[in-house]
Formats: sequence, C-alpha cells, structure tokens
Amino acid sequence: MGKQKYYDTAVKPERAVLVGVIRPGEKPEETREYLDELAFLVDTAGGIVEREFTQKMLKPDRGTFVGTGKLEEIQAYVKSEEIDMVVFDDELSPSQLRNIERELQVKILDRSNLILDIFASRAQTAQAKTQVELAQLQYLLPRLTRLWTHLERQKGGIGMRGPGETQIESDRRMILEKISLLKTRLGLIDKQNETQRKNRGQLIRVALVGYTNVGKSTIMNMLSKSEVFAENKLFATLDTTVRKVVIENLPFLLSDTVGFIRKLPHHLVECFKSTLDEVREADVLIHVVDVSHANFEDQINVVNETLKDLGARDKETIMVFNKMDAYVSPEPDHEEEERAVLTLDDFKRSWMANHNAPSIFISALHKENLEEFKQLLYEKVVALHTERYPYDKLLY
Repeated sequence: MGKQKYYDTAVKPERAVLVGVIRPGEKPEETREYLDELAFLVDTAGGIVEREFTQKMLKPDRGTFVGTGKLEEIQAYVKSEEIDMVVFDDELSPSQLRNIERELQVKILDRSNLILDIFASRAQTAQAKTQVELAQLQYLLPRLTRLWTHLERQKGGIGMRGPGETQIESDRRMILEKISLLKTRLGLIDKQNETQRKNRGQLIRVALVGYTNVGKSTIMNMLSKSEVFAENKLFATLDTTVRKVVIENLPFLLSDTVGFIRKLPHHLVECFKSTLDEVREADVLIHVVDVSHANFEDQINVVNETLKDLGARDKETIMVFNKMDAYVSPEPDHEEEERAVLTLDDFKRSWMANHNAPSIFISALHKENLEEFKQLLYEKVVALHTERYPYDKLLY
C-alpha cells in the first residue's frame, strides 16, 4: 500500500497589483495615502498587495485609464509574477474595464467594485444584504456586455441579431426587475424601522459617526457595555446597532453607523441612506476622529461633506479625538518650513481656539479620559432632555 497523499485545500489569498493616476496639483503624500487606503481595502477583502503602479496624467485615458506604455509595464509584471487581480483606485467605465481586461487577461477591479465586495461579505441583516445587492446590481447593469465576450463575433444589424444580444437584453430585463423588487423590499424595511424608531419613546438619540476604522465600535462597546463587533479593518461595522445607554440616572439611545470613506460609490451612498436615517434623526452626533492618522483633518472634511449630503451637517456635535495614545507629531514640512510641528497639547489648544464645537481627546482602547468624555456627553444629553421633556421625572 503506497503512501497517502495530502493536498493543501486552504484557499490561498489572491495576489493583487494596485494602479493609481497622479493628477496635476496632487501632492505625492496624497497619492501615497490614497494607495495606502486602497491597499487596506484589498487587505480587508482578503487579498495581498504585491506592487503599486502610478502614472502622472492630466486625466485618465478614456480607453485604458493609464497610458499604453504603463499598461504594457503592468502586463509584463502581471504575467511574470502570476498576479491574480489588478485593482484601480478610481471607478472604471464599462469600456475601460473591457479594454484593460482584454490586455491584461486577469481579474480587473476598481475601487467601487472592491468596496461593494467588502460590503457584501460584511452584511449581516436582511436590510444590509438587500442594500448591498441593490448597489451591486446597479453597478453591474452598464457593465453587462463584458460578461458575454464569448459571443462577441456575433454582429448586430438587420438579419444578424445573434444569441449574444438576445441574452444581454434578457439579462438586462431580469436585473431591472430585480432592482425594482429590491427597492420595494427596502421600502417595506424602511417603514418597519420608522415604526421601531417611533416606539422608542421619550429618549434622546445619539449617533456615532466618523471615517471608517476610527474606533466607533470600540467606543460603542465601552459606553453600552455590549459586544459590538470591532476589529482593525475597514467597514468592520455595516449594520446599524442601537443600544440603550444609561449615564448616572439618564437613559438615552446610542447608535453605531457604517463608517464613511472618500470616493465612496454614489449608488452605495444612495442604497445606504435608509441605514443612515439613524444619523438624520439623531439629536446629538459624536464625530469620532482617529487623531493618530497622518491625514485625520482630510478625514474630518470627508465626514462633514457626507453629513452635508445627508442633511445632518448642522446637528449638535461632540468631536471625539480617539487614539491619542498613538498620536505622533508630524514631520516638519520642507515646503512650508514656517509651519510649526504640533505636539498633541499644541493641537488641542489650536483646535479649541479655532472651533466652537465641544471636543475631547481620549483613548478608547487604553481607557484614557473616558470619565471626562462621559461627563461631557451626559451634560449635552441632560440639556437636550430638559429642553425637550421639561416635565419628565427621570432627572429628579
């Protein structure tokens, strides 16, 4: 009897190459950050980044996104290193996707497709799954033709309508019908959620908002003493979680929402607007910022822009600068030498002086300044509760 053979059945992570275009006026550190974020997205999706390619261009090429020479360079590397997929940092048009796929002969993803894939793997509730499926179908609809390349020799025209065209048309009709069905289903879920929100009684609502991976779920766990899933990955939380929290003698509702990110696909924002109703209907927003991130001020702007799109920009807001234990003073900028290097204390003073919003610096992980944070939140909620429900006996 011969030796028994063992086969490795573990799924090997896909190896990826990243591609980005550097536009005029874009600083090298901005490009670096965009690609770092894209690499983090690939890591979150379960892939491994092997190399990055960038090209300076006035605007992406209409046919192949990057120039012909750069595409040949990518093609040579993909072939020699047996790369599984190439990920582009911007959304590709259907024709760009088709042309690049034809040249590189591997799986091509753009930023939108990658984010959709992560959302699909993270969705837990019926609502989140429906929202993701709707966004995926809306993304797929204009890109249907590339799925039928095996019939591309079938020409259109009078007397020449081949099975490829028929199949694409029937697929398009099926997808449109499915989109309509999903929108109806989301409408029903929205009504149920609205009823739930109305039944929550006389309680002030507080919502955690912020860029993805800034520590919102960790703060949620700390305040509500519950176990909301939290990890160092992008979009760890996709489903909105609402918990009843009591500080001293005052109960209020706290919700944790999906994190924001730059270049978030428009159809995804549209599909997730119902999830973000918790933000729109909140009385107080806790805007969580990862103060240890090199470009946290840009992240603040991205969140503020998204809140503006949702019609929630003017709500009462507490700025919570998290991860202060990991804050590192930025390196001196050689182009702007007059700009002083800020220590954490310098930054605290400058932020307090320039912005009127209440703010606090904490470390949710190391439980630093948490009592001060709870006190600030308590004072804000008490003030709103007293104003809205002046005869409520909860406070006496």
